[in-house]
Amino acid sequence: MKPIIKRLVAGVIAFVGLILVTGLATLTRVDDRPFSELPELAGSLNQLQTSSTATDSEPEPGRAPALLRAGFSRVKLTPTLGSREDAPERGEFRFLPLAGYGNRKGKPAEGIHDDIWVKAIALVSGGKTGVVVCADALIIPREVTAMAMDELGRKVGLTREQVYFSATHTHCSLGGWGEGLVGESFAGPFQPAVRVWFSQQLAAAASEALKDLKPSRLGTSSFDAPQFIRNRLVGDRGRVDSEFALVLVRQDSGVTAVLGSYGAHATIMGGGTLQFSAEYPGAWQRAIEHATGGLALFAAGGVGSHGHKAPKGGFEGVEAMGQALAQETLKRLPDIALTNALQFDVLGLKLQLPQLQTRVSSRLRLHPWVAARLLPVGQDTFLQGFRLGQTIWLSTPCDFSGELALDLKAEYSARGTKTVVTSFNGDYVGYVIPATYYNLGGYEPQTMSFFGPQVPDYFMEALRRISTSLMKRSGP
Repeated sequence: MKPIIKRLVAGVIAFVGLILVTGLATLTRVDDRPFSELPELAGSLNQLQTSSTATDSEPEPGRAPALLRAGFSRVKLTPTLGSREDAPERGEFRFLPLAGYGNRKGKPAEGIHDDIWVKAIALVSGGKTGVVVCADALIIPREVTAMAMDELGRKVGLTREQVYFSATHTHCSLGGWGEGLVGESFAGPFQPAVRVWFSQQLAAAASEALKDLKPSRLGTSSFDAPQFIRNRLVGDRGRVDSEFALVLVRQDSGVTAVLGSYGAHATIMGGGTLQFSAEYPGAWQRAIEHATGGLALFAAGGVGSHGHKAPKGGFEGVEAMGQALAQETLKRLPDIALTNALQFDVLGLKLQLPQLQTRVSSRLRLHPWVAARLLPVGQDTFLQGFRLGQTIWLSTPCDFSGELALDLKAEYSARGTKTVVTSFNGDYVGYVIPATYYNLGGYEPQTMSFFGPQVPDYFMEALRRISTSLMKRSGP
């Protein structure tokens, strides 16, 4: 063999060897063991956290039940664009990207179609305090939550399990809050100042709601809205959670707040939209507030696998869907039974997460140390429950599947308890969808299911423990 050919063959062998070594170093098999067999999760389900001020909500014999007090607030999240310099404490920025679509490629927003807000309802009863905080945002990032809770802990003494975060999941809200390849692909170039503004407004809404506490009454309801929602993952082969959940709170002065939750993705406006907007949840909120003169908040429900069925496209479709859902809501409000003797309780559960399973094929994934450099997620997360009478609201840190939510609702309905599951509770760990869909191709199962096929069962067991504990602690 001629020397040049020998060198060429040796080079090819070395190159192939390098590829094999690199593959062995960066790839490993998908781990499909049940979550109960993963040692890193051992004991995590037993770490239920309760408010430091919590006491049993059942009154002592001979004593009247504790009466509800509630407070409402809203603060504007809309930024001021085109400022000479960034002043995040005032919400002023030279420019900002929108979060939600990778095809925007980080372009700055071009204006404001409608305002975005952070709104809150504070509830105090039986020695317990809880605040529901909803933002017109894609998600509430982990780092933003930590900053907001640091401020709330220092200023008003709230702990994490006392603050029930959610986002509307509009894809036309604040970007710039995410670091790393994945975060910046969906939220635009990282701008640390955005986290300051976002967290400040979350904390302000919760604090102001606590200052507004007044004697109040509360009731829950829901209605079915199948005409506006679909299973976008498997179509007619899958199930759809079409329930629109409601909470009505009325201060004795007559001022009201309406909390709504629904599972349709707020994606009527596509990636070509470069204006800030609260999307159809914003249209719903505006219509409720116009009709009642009070406050309206929206929490994204089990949006995993669930898309919208807006009657039209564009902002016309946003308004049509939001207004139609508002009209259905307004029909139900007069019939909601309200009480001031509310069984109220809060629980939180800090969960260890399994290793990342960022897949390159159905059987191979990146080694966790490689995946962690692409996905800057935490090693733990947080799930939560608020009991409102015979209804339990459960918060999750993900796009939680509407199909999984249906299973929880059916299970607890048979036990006399109504269940509502919401997404985006102050962290984000990807999509959590039924494990039977895990090996499908596409965006939700392949790209966005960060932690593997064990997580659905793991989260479901955690949510069951929260729900069951809330039922037992507060009585029937």
